[in-house]
This record gives sequence, C-alpha cells and structure tokens, in this order.
Amino acid sequence: MNPLLQQIIIGLTKKNRAGTRDSLNKYGLAREFYKLKITGFHLIKDILLMAIGVLSAGFGLESFLLPNSFIDGGVTGISLLTSELTHTSLSILIVVINLPFIILGYKQIGKGFALKSILAICGLAVVISTVHYPVITSDKLLVAVFGGFFLGAGIGLAVRGGGVLDGTEILAIYLTKRTGMTMGDIILVFNIFIFSVAAYLLSVETALYSILTYLAAAKTVDFVIEGVEEYIGVTIVSAHSDAIRVMIIQKMGRGVTIYSGKRGFGKRGDSLAEIDIVYSVITRLEIARMQTEIEKIDQNAFIVMNRVKDTKGGIIKKRALDH
Repeated sequence: MNPLLQQIIIGLTKKNRAGTRDSLNKYGLAREFYKLKITGFHLIKDILLMAIGVLSAGFGLESFLLPNSFIDGGVTGISLLTSELTHTSLSILIVVINLPFIILGYKQIGKGFALKSILAICGLAVVISTVHYPVITSDKLLVAVFGGFFLGAGIGLAVRGGGVLDGTEILAIYLTKRTGMTMGDIILVFNIFIFSVAAYLLSVETALYSILTYLAAAKTVDFVIEGVEEYIGVTIVSAHSDAIRVMIIQKMGRGVTIYSGKRGFGKRGDSLAEIDIVYSVITRLEIARMQTEIEKIDQNAFIVMNRVKDTKGGIIKKRALDH
C-alpha cells in the first residue's frame, strides 16, 4: 500500500475514534444531567407535598382536636393522649415518640425515607408550637369529622412525598414479617389499645368521638394516596428492562420477576417485537422513589400498579444485598 495513503487511513481512523469518544462523553454528561434534573424535580415535589401535609395536619390539630381534647389513632394518638394527661408540650412528644419508629424505618426502608420523615415530623412540631390557627368550632361531631379529615389529608400528603407524620405504619410493616398478621390487623390492634386507654383515663364519650376522628382520618389518607393498600404490585414495560431490573435489585433491595412478552402496538404502529416485562412488589411508602428511579432510566416506560392485599415469601423487607 502507498505509504501516503496508509498515513491518511490511520489519521482518519484516529479521528473517528476520537469523535466517538467525544460523543460518548457528551452522551454521558447529558445522561447525568438528565438524572440530576429528574432527582431535583421529584425532590422539590416531595418537599412541597410534605410542607402542605404538615400545614394541613397542624390545622386539624390546632383548630379542631386540641381545643376539644380529642385524640386520634397511631403514634399521633399516643402523643395527644400523653399531652392531655401530663400537660407536656405536644411538639416535643410528637418528635420523641416517633423517633424509635423513624430509626426502624431507616433500617427497614432506607436513609432517604428516614430523612424525609424526620423533616416532616419536626416540621409538624414547629408548626404546632409557632403557628396559631383559629379554633373553628366546638361541635363535637364537626370536630371529629373535620379534625380527622385535615389530619388524614396531612398524613396522606406526607406519604405521597415519601415520608410519614405517624410511625404506626412503619411498625406494622416490621411486625407483619414476624407475626404473619396483616398490616391492617396490626394497626387495628394498636388503635384498639389506644382508644381503650382513652376511654379509661378520659371518658367513654371522648373515646367514641376519637374513634370517629380516626375513621375520618384513615379514609382521608386512603383517598389522598389514591386507595393504595399495604403492598403494590408494579408491572414495568420498557426497552431498558435490564437496567430497571438491576436498579430494583441493587438500589431498592427488592426482588423481581421477568416475563417474556411481545409489544402489541408500538410508536410506529402495529408491532410484535419481543420484550422483557419486569414485575416487582413494593410497599406503598416506596412508590415515589420507584417512580423517580424508573424515570431516570426510561421516562417512556409503561408502568401499571395494582393493590396487593398481602404477600408471603420473596424479598419485601429492606435488606443489604450480598454481592
């Protein structure tokens, strides 16, 4: 081969390789920027949801429940009952009583969830101690219904933001795996104990109105988070199914099942292209994080979520993975 022609070919090859490397570097930077943008957007949305939730819960407590000595279920109910009996600041009790449940949530669900929950609970404590809402009514029925509504709305919005204002559900998730009982059964037993103590220490009438408050709050929570039950089955159809599978296993510590399927209809019309379908089961407290992580990988992924009453076996509980 002519030496001059050989040098030209070598030069063009090096140029093509350099151009390919530059393209890959630009793609990598663009991909990281996209992930950072998605993370920032969801973080702002979660903070906004939790902030509105804190204000709503504070309004329910200050304007309805506290002036009328009503309580709710869960950890919030324990805090209200303790504050009523000991005259200790409710702001302090909400943080102190929730703290063990947040530590449990850190071990069971993750650091991000625990941090959001701490911020939400501390925010509620600050709102209760600094923001003075007007007392709306002293009618006991209205207090029970609307106090429960605003408190439930606050708890539900906090869950939508990836945190909690009440640690009862964290305890229920933990005990479900060790007792065989459902989350609903555990929460019910927990609240029966609280209301029984309230009936003995306060009055039967107060306890009955408090049960009505709890029912209103519970239904509002279900409404705000769109009826999500204890566990959620997630089906994901995406061209990046393997990356999503790795993310669910490594980042979320969950098990996955892969189905072999075919697309019935694609962007370019009728299509029967083969594709892997990812299925996993998560708790409702992890929905926000799951959606964020999937969107980082494929914003066009098709996601279907179904309520799962209960599960047995598999990997539901957060645990460290051995690599």
